[in-house]
Parts: sequence; C-alpha cells; structure tokens
Amino acid sequence: MAQIIDGKAVSKQVRERVALETVELKKNGITPGLAVIIVGEDPASQVYVRNKEKACEEVGFYSEKFALPESTTQEELNALVEELNGRPEISGILCQLPLPKHLDDKEVINRIAPIKDVDAFHPVNVGAIMIGDYNFLPCTPAGVMELIHSTGVDVTGKKAVVIGRSNIVGKPMAMLLLHENATVEITHSKTADLKAVTSQADILVAAIGRAKFVTADMVKEGAVVIDVGMNRDENGKLCGDVDFESVKDKCSFITPVPGGVGPMTISMLMQNTLTAAKIQNNVK
Repeated sequence: MAQIIDGKAVSKQVRERVALETVELKKNGITPGLAVIIVGEDPASQVYVRNKEKACEEVGFYSEKFALPESTTQEELNALVEELNGRPEISGILCQLPLPKHLDDKEVINRIAPIKDVDAFHPVNVGAIMIGDYNFLPCTPAGVMELIHSTGVDVTGKKAVVIGRSNIVGKPMAMLLLHENATVEITHSKTADLKAVTSQADILVAAIGRAKFVTADMVKEGAVVIDVGMNRDENGKLCGDVDFESVKDKCSFITPVPGGVGPMTISMLMQNTLTAAKIQNNVK
C-alpha cells in the first residue's frame, strides 16, 4: 500500500518556516502585509478568505480584508486595486475568484502590480514562470511541488503526466515539473487514449474537477499520485479526482482528499507574500 503524503504536516512546516523569517524581518521594521478583496457573498469564497486571514495571523503578517458588496462596479474595484498598489505596507494583493458575473477578473488581475501579485496570475508573472525566472509561483502548483519533495522522490528524468490544462493549475504545474527536469505531458478532455498516457507516468497529477475519475487501471505500479481535485461524491462526501481506495494499493505515494494538496495552497500564499515583502524592501 502507498505511503500517504500528509499535506497538513508539510503545510505546517512551510508556515513555521515563514513565521521564523517574519520574526527576522520584523527586527528590521518590516511586516509582510496581505490585502484580500472579496466581492459579494459567495459562501465558499467567504470560507477561503477567513482561512487566509487566520493563516496571516498564524505567521505574523499584517492583513486587511476588503469585503465589497455584490453591486460593486468595475471602476470601484479597479480604483481599490490601484490604491493598494500604492500602499507600501501592503506586500501582496489577492482578489478572491470567482467575481460576480458583471465584473471582469482579467481586468482586475492585470491591474495588480506584478510585484504584489501573490497569486502569480498576472501575465508578467505567468511569462516569468514560463522562462524559469520568477519571483512567485502559483500557490497550488507550488504546494504540489513541496509535497513531491517531501517524498524524497527525485523528479529529474521522471515521466510526469498532468491531467488538466487550466491556467491556475494544469499549465503552471507542467512548467514547474519541467523546470525540475521531468519529461512532461499535459492531458485533457480531448486526449486520445488517456489511460495509455497516464499509465506510463512516474508522477501523476490529477487536476480536472471530476470525482474519482482516475482509477487503478490508469496508474503505473509504484507511481507518485497527486490529487488536486476537490469534489463531492454520490453521498455528498468530499473526494478528489482520484479513486483513492482503488489507487492506493498500486502507487508508492498518494495525497488524500481532504488533507493533501488543500492545506498547501494557503501556506504557499504566505510564502509568496513573504517573498514579495522581501523584494519590495530589498532584503536578500
């Protein structure tokens, strides 16, 4: 049976590391600050924002939440982002997605100063990731790499397959694996004979948002399996994109859902905010 990769434990290590560095920064009068913008009353977004506030408190950051009404206009949202760009005590700006339908998320992301874009969604940061010369990594793919490193498995020379091609996970995930010398294949809904591709993978990352989609016959014996999915099964229970029960006996390492990739995302956001504060204050 596979070893379970404990996302909570790895996440805790990241936060402890960030908290220690923050103590050192504060000795020089620098406190990392995160501004979180949320528009409307989406319940899932409210939970995510609360968790981000708690994480900031835990690692010693300054944080501000801007809870805007559903009726907020594009102009009002843009103006807030511009104001936060100019505030030196704010190291990172995060706009919680999805936004209400009348607002353009691309316009908002493009207005966030790249050096304060701690989600790493701005085209400048996306391009930097592509060429391997970046300040920030998107939080979920960065968290996945931390989990892979925690296994002790060397990515170099491994065949890695990513299921999913989203801008938030799939594409940057492939780039990070490539930067660590994996041979990478991105698969998606139009991939011919998906099973033939995934069953060759030494490292398999599932990020498609389909409950229990990846079954044992799609997995290579001894593979490292990372499940980015967060779905509900037929009984309303949280589950991932991987059919955990059937796959766990075939792979060498596997992330559970919940408790795998999920805890890592906010911890990597804290890492990015710390990095932003250091860059903005010329701290090496």
